[in-house]
Amino acid sequence: MAITASQVKELRERTGLGMMDCKKALQETDGDMDAAIDTLRKKAGSKVEKKAGRIAADGIVEIHIGDDNKSASMVEINSETDFVAKSDDFRNFASEVTSVVTPATAEDIDKLLSSMIGKETVSSKLEGLVARLGEKMSIRRATCFGSEKGVIAGYIHGRRIGVLVEMERGDLELCRDLAMHIAASKPEFILPEDVPADLVAKEREIYRAQAEESGKPDEIIIKMVEGRISKYLNEITLVGQPFVKDPDIRVGKLLDKANAKVNRFERFEVGEGMEKRDEDFAAEVMSQVKGE
Repeated sequence: MAITASQVKELRERTGLGMMDCKKALQETDGDMDAAIDTLRKKAGSKVEKKAGRIAADGIVEIHIGDDNKSASMVEINSETDFVAKSDDFRNFASEVTSVVTPATAEDIDKLLSSMIGKETVSSKLEGLVARLGEKMSIRRATCFGSEKGVIAGYIHGRRIGVLVEMERGDLELCRDLAMHIAASKPEFILPEDVPADLVAKEREIYRAQAEESGKPDEIIIKMVEGRISKYLNEITLVGQPFVKDPDIRVGKLLDKANAKVNRFERFEVGEGMEKRDEDFAAEVMSQVKGE
């Protein structure tokens, strides 16, 4: 039977797949719309499987902040190329996913994939996007913040770095500034006491071995080692770092002045830990803060 343009248009709107795929499916099913949908879903699943072995280390980070700044969520969604990551379809999907993240689904990506966006699961929408854009895609990680006592702020840099910060007392502007700082300076912990003891012990052992090569007396070596440990803790903790907008003051002093306290933060960077990247996005944030 002849397939009309209106049938193709309806099927495309219902599935989100390409026009030629929709037309072929309708031809194969003699115009049966429901059967054509099943055919396309089967083919979309096949396309997903074929792409499963590819590396998807590009993508974007998306943030959703509640209207009252008491809740927020953040996701990293990966694609194979920057071209797809910049597409409106991919970005709209990321925005939709971020808006349905809950504490439970943030801890379990399979649960997030089973969540509903309208009348469709996240997994189904992802499969449709893979079939339409022709690349492997995946939801890599998610987080969800909620705060009754303080405020939550977020910062996105170039869609590649995202930060959420929960802060007690202080104002929203400071919280946002700290999110920008964390994007640029990459602290690993908030306070020195948050750093695992075994990590500090390992660094102390390395520093001592290096200092002993100097041939200096043991009491001098001890001072050298403790000095380097202090520097190390300042480098990896939020409170010890120089504030990016005013390097003459450390973040800890800034918080003391505002009588504020950072309860937690989360920092996502696209592809982090998946493969080496030529771009240094943290340095790019720092450059923008300094107005270079």
